[in-house]
Amino acid sequence: MKARLKKEYRERIVPCMMKELGYKNLLAVPRLEKIVINIGVGDATQNAKLLDSAVNELTQITGQKAVKKKAKKSEAGFKLRAGMSIACMVTLRKDRMYEFLDRLVNFALPRVRDFRGLPSKSFDGRGNYTIGIKEQIIFPEINYDKVEKVRGMNITIVTTAKKDEEAKKLLEFFGLPFGKR
Repeated sequence: MKARLKKEYRERIVPCMMKELGYKNLLAVPRLEKIVINIGVGDATQNAKLLDSAVNELTQITGQKAVKKKAKKSEAGFKLRAGMSIACMVTLRKDRMYEFLDRLVNFALPRVRDFRGLPSKSFDGRGNYTIGIKEQIIFPEINYDKVEKVRGMNITIVTTAKKDEEAKKLLEFFGLPFGKR
């Protein structure tokens, strides 16, 4: 079964964007390429089990096994050596990407406390958008009783759009609630 947002993209969003932004070719319309979710665990230098719990939580949220990332450089001030595992990440593509975006927009973001919309200044100039989330417990897949520590995460949505305005329009069609900030 195809992801609901993928079907909606093909049937509703592409024609609307072609009409609104004046694209003449279907392949010129911006689309989602991938979604990268990253959790940095700075406390993993002292306790390696914290990183394992972060990997398990990220795996539950995304439905795909998370990968541990290692430090590239040593940093004495943070008691960090090159090669120590300090973060975990997942790259979602195709149907899993659309399903995750659907759950993010419809279930997770409405559960954020004092939510006033996403900032519209988090674009990088090349059509990619990054969201910083302060708590992983907003996702319904996470059992609140089993959470050792509340952690934040970065979610980067990579699009094929050339300009930030095109990417923002695409993400608005997908239902991302941008605020007036």
